[in-house]
Amino acid sequence: MIEFTNVTKTYAGSDALQAVNMKVESGELFVLVGPSGSGKTTLLKMVNCLNTPSTGTVAIDGVDVSSVNVRKLRQEIGYVLQAGALFPNMTVGENAAVQLLAQGWPEAKRRERVRSLLKQVGLDPDIFMDRMPSELSGGEAQRVGIVRALAVSPKMVLMDEPFSALDPLSRRQLQDLVLRLHKELDTTIIFVTHDMSEALRLADRLAVIHEGVLLQVGTPTEILAEPANDFVASFFDDDAKQRHFLTQVVAAGFGRPVQGGETVLPASATIYDWAALLRDQPDAVVASGKTALAPADLIAFMATLNGGVR
Repeated sequence: MIEFTNVTKTYAGSDALQAVNMKVESGELFVLVGPSGSGKTTLLKMVNCLNTPSTGTVAIDGVDVSSVNVRKLRQEIGYVLQAGALFPNMTVGENAAVQLLAQGWPEAKRRERVRSLLKQVGLDPDIFMDRMPSELSGGEAQRVGIVRALAVSPKMVLMDEPFSALDPLSRRQLQDLVLRLHKELDTTIIFVTHDMSEALRLADRLAVIHEGVLLQVGTPTEILAEPANDFVASFFDDDAKQRHFLTQVVAAGFGRPVQGGETVLPASATIYDWAALLRDQPDAVVASGKTALAPADLIAFMATLNGGVR
């Protein structure tokens, strides 16, 4: 577990982060999201001591990172930067094995490990091992950067806007790769992005940061259904509209006061959850907060979507 306690960072009298309190559970894919300049990367770099708090602490499994040998700490943390950040004078195989070399792995074992990981990220080692970074596409370079981060089987991986410079197709493919690797390796990942759609697609939980202030932490569904304030609501507005939560149905004026006996659905429930329930219980009336919604309300609400007339 990674715990941020009252973390503040001040530059030239201005707070880049303001009293951040937050926990990242072991094994989570946790996303830090917010506009550019909000403090996301500053917070991320405190985990591997590339940045340090002005006040407050960052702890991994209860141990303050400032009390740990920095070299040892970083050997246990993978780090993926924008556009791969590969050494231009080293081959793909050499770039991917940097951490292994630093830890004294013999050459044969290094090559075996790198070849295995290249296959895992969809790069044929017979083709890519001896290529130079200049011969790679942006997506290929970022895959090599991921291999380098995973080479020593770190307990966690930090990813700082790794796909921001890629085209939409490559970005989607690498998002799929991160989701698959996270599931297969059961590694804690902290992922920074300013793209709300990317955050919602990847995150087990996410934290919304704006102007150095932590605004909300929760699952994508929780944040879309119950944004903490107007900024969070506006930041995710397009995605929230696409999800169609029951709270949106109520806000549109449908339903009646609850009378008891309704099937209670959580605040995060969408009209698709509601439809799934009606498939098995066609006459079910559901409760969203203090409002009861009947099957006819679902039909009427859906008729208003995409320009329909109520």
